[in-house]
Amino acid sequence: MDVLIAGFGVVGQGIAEVIRDKQELFVKRFGERVRIVGAFDTCSLEVDPSGLDPTSLLERKLATGRVGTRPAASDVVKLLQETEYDLLLEVTPTNIIDGEPGYTHIRTALAAGRDVVTSNKGPLALRFHELTELAARNRVQLRFEASVGGAMPIINLSRELLMGENIISIRGILNGTCNFILHRMKEERLSFDFALREAQELGYAETDPSYDIDGVDSACKLAILANAIFDRDVTYSDVLRTGIRGINEEAIALAAEQKKVIRLIGEVSEDKLEVSPRMVPIGHPLSTGGTFNIAQLLTDLAGDITVVGRGAGKMETASALLSDMLAILKDEEARRLAK
Repeated sequence: MDVLIAGFGVVGQGIAEVIRDKQELFVKRFGERVRIVGAFDTCSLEVDPSGLDPTSLLERKLATGRVGTRPAASDVVKLLQETEYDLLLEVTPTNIIDGEPGYTHIRTALAAGRDVVTSNKGPLALRFHELTELAARNRVQLRFEASVGGAMPIINLSRELLMGENIISIRGILNGTCNFILHRMKEERLSFDFALREAQELGYAETDPSYDIDGVDSACKLAILANAIFDRDVTYSDVLRTGIRGINEEAIALAAEQKKVIRLIGEVSEDKLEVSPRMVPIGHPLSTGGTFNIAQLLTDLAGDITVVGRGAGKMETASALLSDMLAILKDEEARRLAK
């Protein structure tokens, strides 16, 4: 399998490391290597049909801030159409305004008959059905486990292992930054501003934390779950959203008096789509602290199923990307054997 990596930030570097380190798995299980034949970031590009050395790409990025030795392609559409590759790994940052540049990358690759694996929430939260229908028309796969919950497996679990279940609802903590802030406010009696600064110093929150603390990130993930699992036709803007900016020490203390904690909870079902702070009884699965993500699925046969995992991070996200790559390799193997 030949792959092209769009984006070479933290996540792109993580999946490059995984491809380098998992070659024995690819060969032993599927009888073939996975080669990186191209990679680009915002300012540079590197393409070689015979394969690129992942270590060289990583070392160059670390030393120069660029993944490639050539300037970034002025016509990315042409690059994605004409480069020979089997799979696009689209791992550019999420843009919730218009989904770019990830939307164009994914759309172009699918239209050119290439499979796509992505961690990018923007295009999926805005144009989910357009992209999945394009993939179906061109008989290719669009997989996106890494777009929701990082290493917490929920999309493939729901759509594949639980395909015989009627999933009635999903609710959970879908943003580790908010969970860290609320947990620290409760455990150390910190103010919201102090806990936020601590999250920023530890690298859990960005300099501009609005994407996390205003519930935007959670709402994006909720829209993806609504479309992918409940077959709804919604976008990020359809999510009823309230963030955690208004949570103060008094609210945390009031919850504690009732033996509860405040958590930012997302909930989706056939008729509900909301992310908001809620009081959760101490000891309940959704009262978990730290930076973990957790999702509780209510099903008709199995009842409650709870999944917990790290919701962000280089290798955690790469783990989810790898699971989708392996699923595509497995499907290709099945098709070969059926001939």
